[in-house]
Amino acid sequence: MTNEHHPTDPAPTHPSGTAADVDHPDHPDHPAARGRLFGWDVHGDGRTIAPGAVVAPEERLDWPRTIGIGMQHVIAMFGATLLVPLLTGFPVNTTLLFSGLGTILFLLITRNRLPSYLGSSFAFIAPLMATQAQGIGAQAGVVVTAGAALVLVGLIVKKAGRRVLDAVMPPAVTGAIVALIGFNLAPVAATNFATQPLVAAVTMLTILVATVAGRGMVARLGVLIGVVVGWAFAAATGNLSPESTASVREAAWFGLPTFHAPEFHLNAMLIGLPVIVVLIAENVGHVKAVSAMTGRNLDDLAGDALIADGLATTLAGSAGGSGTTTYAENIGVMAATRVYSTAAYWVAAFTAIALAFIPKFGALILTIPEGVLGGATLVLYGLIGMLGVRIWMDNGVDFNNPVNLVAAATAMIAGIGNLTLSIGSLELEGIAWGSVGIIVGYPILRWLYRRVGEGQFTTVKE
Repeated sequence: MTNEHHPTDPAPTHPSGTAADVDHPDHPDHPAARGRLFGWDVHGDGRTIAPGAVVAPEERLDWPRTIGIGMQHVIAMFGATLLVPLLTGFPVNTTLLFSGLGTILFLLITRNRLPSYLGSSFAFIAPLMATQAQGIGAQAGVVVTAGAALVLVGLIVKKAGRRVLDAVMPPAVTGAIVALIGFNLAPVAATNFATQPLVAAVTMLTILVATVAGRGMVARLGVLIGVVVGWAFAAATGNLSPESTASVREAAWFGLPTFHAPEFHLNAMLIGLPVIVVLIAENVGHVKAVSAMTGRNLDDLAGDALIADGLATTLAGSAGGSGTTTYAENIGVMAATRVYSTAAYWVAAFTAIALAFIPKFGALILTIPEGVLGGATLVLYGLIGMLGVRIWMDNGVDFNNPVNLVAAATAMIAGIGNLTLSIGSLELEGIAWGSVGIIVGYPILRWLYRRVGEGQFTTVKE
């Protein structure tokens, strides 16, 4: 899922205001900095939160309230997490199972210091749909490959620090890759929309209104609300498939998720590798957002977060589940409740795992018709693309600089036009060409501009 973080004001820090004080949460010897796997301090009376205060990651409210907030985190991630397998053909229950297991893995590796839910990543939609004809085994191989690559990046970041990411993928490059991944999917959204235009229009308009005019959780659950309204409209107008509704009746209440072994095809694996650019941006952005909301410097967890998400993605792909990422929807829940307790995320993880063993739930999700998917993806794919534009804007990328302009322009057209070329028996599509092209080409163009071109005479911002 693409992340749009909503940090609130930083939490109050220790009166000393210095990390040198052992009582300060940034001090390496403070319990909050070390982290602990289990056991949370009860915040206040366990029922209320004082004005200006927050429930820290190592704290919790009483268990009934913690369980309730954990359930809310499950609801927040539902719309996006279940939409990914629905679009890509992955088993819904399997993906849900590994989102829960991935969340537990993330909490363990970050030592309960970084509250997060790992749901299905929207970045995988494009490569998984591009490789759908090769079968779910090949798709699972794409997920495993991307996960393993992300683990490697995490290990490098943990060793060298975040500066290595900034050097290899500056904002001009990162923004272009993220944008082309989203816009590459535009024809898919348009095709699904055209199959049931009225259903799609109702779905899309509901999402737009809920997101823009809604408040609180209504705004944050706009996609889920739109899908539910679109599904209800499709049911009322006879646009649900009789076969899918019959499957719901026949599905058992309890059963095991469906597992698939990964298969590794070089062309499919290369198509999926650019996904890690989005996963890096989402995980590092999540660390920064939680740091801002809790008033703590969590930069030392950037490498751990990348490693954890990479392992969770690899684990999911090894059994036929979709890749995972941190979720902005859950950031929104924390911002609204001021509860950053990792205990709530353990509750959310176990809830998702329990739901994964209810086949009837998965069958119900599969009744969602193409028109609903078309209306939802017309918005969602555009949001992924615009996230790339936002990366450019937030980092002040200057397109008066010809290096930024021509590198991004070329990569974008390769992605949007889905440039497909073969190298021997290896066929690569637009996402791969655009992403690899700008990563390799950008530093070469920058060198030429600085050493040969007009860049040696100007001070144009990069």
